[in-house]
Amino acid sequence: MLADADLATVGRALGDDHRARFVLALLGGQELTAGELASRAGASSSLASAHLARLLESGLVSASKRGRQRYFRIASPGIAQAIEALLAIAPRQTATGLTGVTRGKALQRARTCYDHLAGRLGVALADAFEQHKVITATDSGWTLTSQGERRLGELGLDVDALQRARRPVLRPCLDWTERRPHMAGGLGRALADRLLDQGWIRRAAATRAVIITPLGEQRLLAEFAVRV
Repeated sequence: MLADADLATVGRALGDDHRARFVLALLGGQELTAGELASRAGASSSLASAHLARLLESGLVSASKRGRQRYFRIASPGIAQAIEALLAIAPRQTATGLTGVTRGKALQRARTCYDHLAGRLGVALADAFEQHKVITATDSGWTLTSQGERRLGELGLDVDALQRARRPVLRPCLDWTERRPHMAGGLGRALADRLLDQGWIRRAAATRAVIITPLGEQRLLAEFAVRV
């Protein structure tokens, strides 16, 4: 018989600096090997294996094998959403050294939050979509407008496929650096994928930050009057 949720298990899984860094690295939405995660978290290979086993056991992370490598990822969009919500209440870490300051600025400017865009770029796009009547605010968040469906089609997004999918088309996700919502859901993922495919943004190395390319700066300004 159900007694209550075992929140302590989740807390213990995340209650280690290395495991927390692994989860944050995977929050960028990419599948990473144990070696890549160890490098990002500053952990040895043997320590990384033990921590990843703990995360797999908790259900926060899943893995798949391709060839000789195992690739790890956040287990589901719902888990990614819950972790992002925890970041909104987590204390801010002070950056130390030039590398830390540079990395922090890049994450705040533009990054992936699992499979959608976050940071100042993500929030700016949400603001622009509202201003251009692509989406409109509702009591529960946002909804896509008929004008927005046409506009997204012009950008090359398959709106019909988004609406047929089981996943919600659009939902707000509280941005932990901006303290305001950015766009998640099927639309958030499709938009991020489209901007990557078109070369408006590209992934930064060894971090979940994304870089707005010169082409992206031009097109974001021309299409949505977005300047980050």
